[in-house]
Amino acid sequence: MPNDPWYKVVTLRKEVREGRSFNPDEFAIALDQVVDGKAPADYQDPEQFFSRTYFTQSLTEHTGTVLRRLSGRTESAAPVLSLITQFGGGKTHTLTSLYHIARAGRGAGDLTGVGDILKASGTTVPAGVRVATFVGNAWDPAEGNENPWIDMARQIAGDQGAEALGPNARTSPPGTRALGNLFAVAEAPVLILCDEVLNFINRHGNMADHFYAFLQNMTVAVAGTTHAAAVVSLPRSQTEMTESDLEWQERITKVVNRVAQDLIANDESEISEVVRRRLFENLGSERTRRRVANMYADWCFDMSNRLPAEWTTVDTATSENRAKEALRQRFEACYPFHPATLSVFQRKWSALPQFQKTRGSLAMLAQWISSASSEQFRQARNEPLITLGSAPLHVPSFRETVLAQLGEKRLITAIDADIAGQNARARPLDADTKGAMRDIHKRVGTAMLFESSGGMVEKVAHLPELRCALGEPDVDTASIDSAAAALEQTGFFVRRAGTDGYRIHHQATLRKAVADLRASLDEENEVKPAIRRLVEREFNKGNGIPKAFFPKDSSEVSDVPRMTLVVMSPDLEWRENNHTPEQIAQWTQKRGGSDRLHPAALVWCTRKPGRDLQDRVEAWLAWQKVRSEIDAGTLGPEFEKPELDDLSQRVKNAEDEAVDEVWASYRFVSLYDSQTETKIRTIDLGAGYATGNESLTGRVIASLKQNGLLNDSVGAGYIERNWPPALRESGAWPLSSLRQSFMNGSLTRLLDPDQVLRQKILEFVEAGEFGLASGNPDQGQRSRVWYKESAPADDVTFDSNTYLLTKQRAEQTKAPPEPAPTPNSEPEPHPTPPTEPEPGAQGGHQPLLTPKKTTLRLTGTVPMESWNTVGVRILTKLRGEEGLNIGVNVSVSVDSDRLKNLEEDVRQALTDLKLDGQVNMTTDP
Repeated sequence: MPNDPWYKVVTLRKEVREGRSFNPDEFAIALDQVVDGKAPADYQDPEQFFSRTYFTQSLTEHTGTVLRRLSGRTESAAPVLSLITQFGGGKTHTLTSLYHIARAGRGAGDLTGVGDILKASGTTVPAGVRVATFVGNAWDPAEGNENPWIDMARQIAGDQGAEALGPNARTSPPGTRALGNLFAVAEAPVLILCDEVLNFINRHGNMADHFYAFLQNMTVAVAGTTHAAAVVSLPRSQTEMTESDLEWQERITKVVNRVAQDLIANDESEISEVVRRRLFENLGSERTRRRVANMYADWCFDMSNRLPAEWTTVDTATSENRAKEALRQRFEACYPFHPATLSVFQRKWSALPQFQKTRGSLAMLAQWISSASSEQFRQARNEPLITLGSAPLHVPSFRETVLAQLGEKRLITAIDADIAGQNARARPLDADTKGAMRDIHKRVGTAMLFESSGGMVEKVAHLPELRCALGEPDVDTASIDSAAAALEQTGFFVRRAGTDGYRIHHQATLRKAVADLRASLDEENEVKPAIRRLVEREFNKGNGIPKAFFPKDSSEVSDVPRMTLVVMSPDLEWRENNHTPEQIAQWTQKRGGSDRLHPAALVWCTRKPGRDLQDRVEAWLAWQKVRSEIDAGTLGPEFEKPELDDLSQRVKNAEDEAVDEVWASYRFVSLYDSQTETKIRTIDLGAGYATGNESLTGRVIASLKQNGLLNDSVGAGYIERNWPPALRESGAWPLSSLRQSFMNGSLTRLLDPDQVLRQKILEFVEAGEFGLASGNPDQGQRSRVWYKESAPADDVTFDSNTYLLTKQRAEQTKAPPEPAPTPNSEPEPHPTPPTEPEPGAQGGHQPLLTPKKTTLRLTGTVPMESWNTVGVRILTKLRGEEGLNIGVNVSVSVDSDRLKNLEEDVRQALTDLKLDGQVNMTTDP
């Protein structure tokens, strides 16, 4: 892209540079002042006037028609021309042009541009043309000029002209014969120019009917002669019209149009040249203009499928070069403006009743380029062309000018809130934009305002139009689309319109109500509890490992031999340089003042830094409040129906965004790692998005597995490879130590070590890969050994007296030698056979005696140091007897603040021992 911005290439007119052309009235020509010689030189002096006048097609047609009529050529030359345009549409400029040409006579051909018109129309300016002007907003009765027709008659032929109207002209309008007499005594071509006729009727109602009759007769009289022409400008600003004005306009239009030809006073396609002549002294290097035009034309052609069709329509492949050339010419003709900047006033703003088409555009653009070329704007983007996005809406005076033309002062709130205010919604979106993308959201919002006419008419800023207005080789059109969507999502006054359109209106959207209600939320009592509930919900979805939510200290996190996910409070953030990593490291190894037995069982999840989660939840709560208030009838009438119809979906979208942010925020997972200096390893899960019914816990588990930090199961080979060296000789690994190895970080993590190891040990034993033994032979206890056989699941207990045996040790231990006899022991006597009853005894044979059963009870208190051996030394001796029944009666006094944690630990232990269905735990006050 060329480096030189437009304001370093062109030269502004002095009054524009000095800020003296910002009032639309300064661009308005007062025909009566020109006639009286009191107009500024730019309008009064014909040379200066035509040097700044661009002869549009309509002005050329007007001039040619009038000149042919004045020359006596009546073919294709209407006697009366009616200028029916919007206020500020160039009517008076046309009248003034005809006035200067007619007064210049034979010398008119020397005026800039006039010679070309004369040549094109094949005519000349007749000498001595008598010109009569009537300006309705300036005319008032005076002595000798009691009414408009006498005044015009005196302008045409002096006192003789007034006399030609007859003696009744002072009190009644002249008829067509009297007007014919007037044209005859003039003895020269006659040109009648009437401006602001409705203003006159409004001010002089007592003369309205007579003036109406005069206009009717005048049009007929002009049509009856061959060297006369009349041009009548009819409308005033419609916003200022009364019902009476509208009625008179309709009546006069019908009368005039009987013999008149309607002509547009300012052709829309040529406004660029009009504007350039009025605002610039010099456009700079032609080479620069051509280079810029080529660059933009090539870009537009390449992006033709993304831009409005009317810009790049190509009928056949052979017309591509012509299409590019047409684009180049369009850009070059509008330089230094982007064509979309000028055309928007014709395409969109012309429907605004308040808009002054020519002078309004000129005033806005004068102030626009004056601000844009000032020092404060030199620090902004270096645009080769003046685009819609560069409109300085942040300048209060310019903003007032725009609002005046739009006819809606209330739009200032929308501009301040969304586009150009100190706290505009576009500002944070643009905080990090640079280079060609600088202020893209503000520029898109500005273009939206212009393309949608401020919402004052049913106009829409379509995406293709925004791309065309703001696009350039260094700006991807997708970026413009994204900026528009982002502004609509965050703005208070930007609305979607259809599938690809946007509108900015003074009426706020529901999002404004959401913002207001959001500001009223109580952070401690509404926001934080809602965040915690949402976090718990997302971690608890589906099945998963045990979880501990938002612990206040380490004692609230249990120390159990099963993996537990600890979800840290949303108030805590994970930062490398804050206290959170240090706190997690300490809590992993300590529970209160005691060392943890199972540090590797804990997995910590902490949220990322920032307010994103709180912002999303606040927005969700605010949308919920809006829905509640609308349902209650306290909100609603001031909002558009499509917004209200879409409310439920907006609430759902806000909830979805909050849920997604929970997934995106809780991304740092920490766990024990003895190989690191801090004993903690942290994994960044990256940004996440909620998926179906999957829980965040599942995401954490999946990530640990992916990183090789968690397994569903283990194989015999893994255990054999990691057999502790100190136990290789004995070949016996206590199951309590084995399980602990999976919980202290020595071996891989298992979700539920007890369940997995119990199942796998039974499989290993039955397959002959390992053996299982219970008891402690080193203490003289008999061991029960299982090897290559099915072992009872209940015998796989994770204590210090149950062992996993290597294959070699299991084979050796499976068949232990018979114990040697005691030296002084006596042999047991042989059992005495039962005595046969004597024959003949009553009842026949005597029955065998049934052994008498006696209940053996053990009661008393067992010292704490003997608890671990009671089961091995005593209960194993009773195990084979009938009706063995062991109960438990334990009571302990616990501080209230420790009760909850102790309950969790005991309940986990009962579950591990599979006693949670047999042993009840209760508390007494």
